[in-house]
Order: sequence, then structure tokens, then C-alpha cells
Amino acid sequence: MPPEFSDQSRWFAENLQPHEAMLRAWLKSRFSELDLDDVIQEAYLRVFKAHEKKTVKAPKAFLFATARNIALNVIRASNVRGDQRSMQAEVLDVLDENEDIQETVAHNQELETLTIAIQSLPRRCRQIFTLCKVYGMTPKEISEELGISLPTVYTQLSIGVDKCSEYVLSCSKVKAL
Repeated sequence: MPPEFSDQSRWFAENLQPHEAMLRAWLKSRFSELDLDDVIQEAYLRVFKAHEKKTVKAPKAFLFATARNIALNVIRASNVRGDQRSMQAEVLDVLDENEDIQETVAHNQELETLTIAIQSLPRRCRQIFTLCKVYGMTPKEISEELGISLPTVYTQLSIGVDKCSEYVLSCSKVKAL
């Protein structure tokens, strides 16, 4: 990378920019009616600002989650204005207005706890766990993608599930006290 790049520019170029094509495709498959350029630009900005405050341990996952939340906010705002937008069933599930607020808050806290648990995994384990559980890749696909043996994938998935379960359980015990 050229020396004129600052640390922030380098971090952006290494951790966010390489995922733009995949993010754009993912957003298009779920939110085709939105201006994806605006959503992606806003997601970049929010992730970058978050990184300036505190190191983002899983920038790709954070970028995708941020972009999804921005897209959902745009849809919610348009619904408030009375705009009609078609949404896929999986998106509508997220926007269920009948859900109790306490349940929503509890669900968001559980997701935050799980995100922290995943981020605390060792790098390779986190990568394999995320490819399987978030992106739905099979162990065989992960093995081929990463160039590692299938038993290694299964071992790392097992470690990931165990460590995440331990973390979530320990957090729920602390909350119960």
C-alpha cells in the first residue's frame, strides 16, 4: 500500500472495502428496492466511526449487520411516510410489530451476547464458525474454500459451539444473580 495512506485508510482498505461486492450482492438479494449505494456508504461511515472509538474485532460481520440495520431503518421510515415497499418474508419477520418490546430488548441483548462470544473465538475458529453459522456454508464448502481438511473444520466448529455456549451460559448466570 502506498506510504501516503494513513492508518485509517489502510484499515478501511484492508477490512471493509474488500467485502463491498459481497455486501452489495447480499443487500440486493434482500433489499433490491433500496438505493444500495447510500446504504453501503452509510454503513462504511458508521463502522469506520465505531472503529475510531474502539477496535472492531470482526469488521466484516459488523459491516454486514450495520448495513442490514440501515436498510431496515430506511424501510421503516418509508413505511411511516406511507410509502409502499415490498419486502421478503425473512425481512418481515424482523419487523414484526406485534412483538412485545421486552421480548425485542431481550432478543437484542441475546444477539449482542452471542456476537461478543463469536468475536472472542480464536481467529481461525471464528472464521470457520461464521462461515458455517452465519453464511450457511457446509463443512465441505468451508474445507474447500479455506484449503483445510474436513476434520479440522469439524473440530473448529465443535470448539466454536462449545466456547460460545460457555460464554452465553456464563452471561446468563451473571444476569440471574
